[in-house]
This record gives sequence, structure tokens and C-alpha cells, in this order.
Amino acid sequence: MPQPRPIERKLTTILAADAANYSGRMNKDEEGTVQALRAARGVIDTAIADANGRIANTSGDGLIAEFPSVVGAVRCAIRIQSTLNQRQDLLPFRLGVHLDDVIIEGEDLLGDGVNLAARLQEMAEIGGVLVSQQVRDHVQGKIGEAELRPLGPATPKHLDQVGLYAIVADGLVAPRLLDNLGPKVSRSA
Repeated sequence: MPQPRPIERKLTTILAADAANYSGRMNKDEEGTVQALRAARGVIDTAIADANGRIANTSGDGLIAEFPSVVGAVRCAIRIQSTLNQRQDLLPFRLGVHLDDVIIEGEDLLGDGVNLAARLQEMAEIGGVLVSQQVRDHVQGKIGEAELRPLGPATPKHLDQVGLYAIVADGLVAPRLLDNLGPKVSRSA
């Protein structure tokens, strides 16, 4: 009987991206939505490659990318959103960025770190970027004019409490209050 392959892990920066209201748009205009998604993915894929990142997982209108640099990942997220938000012909996206230890399964990334990046993406405003405390700790003072607005601690669905920060920069949408993040977040006692 063959031995099970050992689980391989690494520390990496994870960016989760997902198109906003993709299903609703598909219901109204499939071909136009696919064209808008293709154009948006062109912007996203180019920004990821330029930041020395790689796309690890995809699912229709969403993706998980990884970066060797936390600063590079955040700069990439800012670039993606500022470009997408300027053009009406592109699908709008939400982005989340987290730094964590992940499991490598072939080309895919798995684990709580990936799940948290995905939850941050779900909680972000359309056109915005949310980052975790871990990301904030590494990029503070290193991302130019962009500000990291604290939104307080939150407990994303099925995960541990995390400090949340919205990136505030030209061309990005950012919430003012934790309450703006929607039902997937609950305040801790």
C-alpha cells in the first residue's frame, strides 16, 4: 500500500477576488457579462503577473492568487481596483488580502488562510479592498499615499476573530464603519 503524501505548507500572501453581482448580471445578459468578465480578468491577471504573483485557484468569476511579497500583493490589489473602478465596461470586484500559512495541493492553495482571504473579499465593499491585521502589520508605511482604515475586530463566518482594515486610496471604495460590512461579520463580546 503506498504511503500517503505528506502535507506541504508555506507562508504566503493570499489575494481573493470575486466579481460583484455576477449571477444577477448573467441572468440579464450572459454574453455581455462574459465579455465584461474577460476584460476585467485581463486587468486582474496582468496586475498579478506584474507583481510577481500567480493565480492558484479559479472558480468562474472568482480567483485566489498568491504573492511572495505582502507589499506587492497590496499594491497589486490597489492597482486592480483603481483600474476596474474607472471603467464602466468591466465587472466590479471585491478583494481581500491575508497573510498566512497555507496547504499546497498541486497548484491549489487550501486552508484557513485561504478561507479568511475569501471571507475578507466577501465583506469588502464593491470596488474596495479589505485586509487582515497580519497584512496591515507588514505594509504599514510602505504603500505610499494609501491609508489602512481600522474597522475593528470581527469574526467572519466559521473563522476566528481578526482585525479588519479597509484600504483607502484614490479610486477605491472603502466602508466607514464595521456595520457596513454586512451580515457575514459579527462583533465579538
